[in-house]
Amino acid sequence: MKRFVLLDTAPIPGTTDSLCLFEYGEDFVIKIESGKGGQLMNTRMHGSEDALAEIPARLLASRTSQRVLIGGLGMGFTLASALKHFKADAEVVVAELVPGVVAWNDGPLGEKAGYPIRDARTRIENRDVADVLREAPAGFDAIMLDVDNGPEGLTADDNDWLYSAEGLAVCARALRPSGILAVWSASADPRFSQRLSKAGFKAKAEQVYAHGSAGAKHTIWIARYVGRPNAQVTARKSREDKGGPKGARKRGAVARPARRK
Repeated sequence: MKRFVLLDTAPIPGTTDSLCLFEYGEDFVIKIESGKGGQLMNTRMHGSEDALAEIPARLLASRTSQRVLIGGLGMGFTLASALKHFKADAEVVVAELVPGVVAWNDGPLGEKAGYPIRDARTRIENRDVADVLREAPAGFDAIMLDVDNGPEGLTADDNDWLYSAEGLAVCARALRPSGILAVWSASADPRFSQRLSKAGFKAKAEQVYAHGSAGAKHTIWIARYVGRPNAQVTARKSREDKGGPKGARKRGAVARPARRK
């Protein structure tokens, strides 16, 4: 009879909680020590984690010199999928807040995904993905977020910021033109779809099987930044206020599109 065997615990920075790695028969399971949310992830069901990278890679197949960011290493399956589906010379940056998760992926857990952490194209940033995003304006063709359980964080309250209007604005600035933001969630959330739209993203929520072709489904938002609806109107009004009546321009001035905020 299979039973959960605790292998290790890893403190979550900025909280009083920890992640716990269990062995369960031939599989591994990660839970939160305090018991919130049950299983966070396991090695048996990772179909949606694979799709989180596969879908953006397919949509960006024509691009060269690809550089992509994964927020949350988890059990390494999204990273393995990115290395498989993006171009052979793509750089894949992974931001993982919990040092223990990186160590687990370089240990026995990593075998389940094929040790993608050891691939030469992988660059691990052992810090908050928000910091990586802030430091990389127009730095990524795709941003794939699998931080916590989705738009409503379980492991750290700070994760909620990433899915807020301010966090989405930072994501927009970190994307290259026509880049893709992909967001994983354990469940659908119409409010987050609305938040994406208000932040200037054209998004589609796709339902993806967690494992195989039956059973539970997870949600992945695939979003392109197209600009906030009021951005150009606001910019035009500002120019009019500073430069005179509607349509007036200084001689030789060139109209420029509104900058992303």
